[in-house]
Amino acid sequence: MANPYTRLPARSFWRTAVAEPDPLHITDLWTPKFTIGQDDPVVTAGSCFAAHVGRALLEEGMHWYDAEPAPPGLTRAERSARGYRRFSFRTGNVYTAAALRQWVAWALGEEKPPEEVWEEDGTFHDPYRPTVEPDGFASPEDVLRSREVTLAAVRRALAKADVLVFTLGLTEAWHDTRSGTVLPMCPGTVRGTYDPDRHVLHQHTVARVHDDLTAVLGLAHGVNPRLRTVLTVSPVPLTATATGRHALVATTHSKSVLRAAAGQLADECDAVDYFPSYEIITGHPYRAAFYEPNLRTVRPDGVAFVMRHFFEALQGRSAPARPAPRPPTPATGGEDHACDDAVLDYYSTRPHHGPRPVPPAR
Repeated sequence: MANPYTRLPARSFWRTAVAEPDPLHITDLWTPKFTIGQDDPVVTAGSCFAAHVGRALLEEGMHWYDAEPAPPGLTRAERSARGYRRFSFRTGNVYTAAALRQWVAWALGEEKPPEEVWEEDGTFHDPYRPTVEPDGFASPEDVLRSREVTLAAVRRALAKADVLVFTLGLTEAWHDTRSGTVLPMCPGTVRGTYDPDRHVLHQHTVARVHDDLTAVLGLAHGVNPRLRTVLTVSPVPLTATATGRHALVATTHSKSVLRAAAGQLADECDAVDYFPSYEIITGHPYRAAFYEPNLRTVRPDGVAFVMRHFFEALQGRSAPARPAPRPPTPATGGEDHACDDAVLDYYSTRPHHGPRPVPPAR
């Protein structure tokens, strides 16, 4: 007698979809809900893994929209150090859905950002973008003027984009109870001073992440009803957790929450899709082959493998067979310095194998 499983395709069964194929030949991991044309403006934001998406779009000849280009005269290294061309606007890494909602609400005038500025050794820094100017600003006014430039870029990007690609990174977030805002990093790590009476760790739930993403889409669609969104989850583990849990357990919890919230929203909304970059890198058929020896940083061939799945699916083709990933290389561990939270490893009291992480600039 027929049942719902009788006519399912091979991709629906673990044995035929996962266990039997060579891992590099696993296909059909993503069926896009909508097309993304070669000339459709795409804006990107999110955790450090999201920085790879814009570069890959450009290399593929697609229209990655840079709403906040660097001023002329900067070298490539200077542009990178100052946070240009990493995302479509110079917010720095946006690890949480709450932080994205906050940036969008500020940009669209729904909320007013605090005017607080951090001062260190005669230079000034933005609490909400503590790494975008490594040498700091000359005055508090310069900090706030620069932030306004970025908020204008966020407005411009949302109005122009056909597609937003947002990569969720973390559920652990430090909240400022005085201003009612969410911070990108714990004060006292990269910049600022930690105040236990003011700075409180929140562990965002599935409901909180879902609500924040829903709010972002509602605000964005108010200025651009045609905007479509692709959500992804970063495969980069937590550098450190302040929850008291083991880092492996905390990472699994965080990524599970983000994956559940992203999947739920994609199931509920025709204009939202989920792309499985997390599964492509962390799925056990790949046996951590795409990580550097630190088991955290995704190697370039891993990024390329993820993006091949993305582009092949958009083009309606199965990803072809590819050479096996190269074996891990010894030495530095391949730390990705674009990840702001990588600096947290500096505070570990355990011995380090290989070079000790660079202390945060203060």
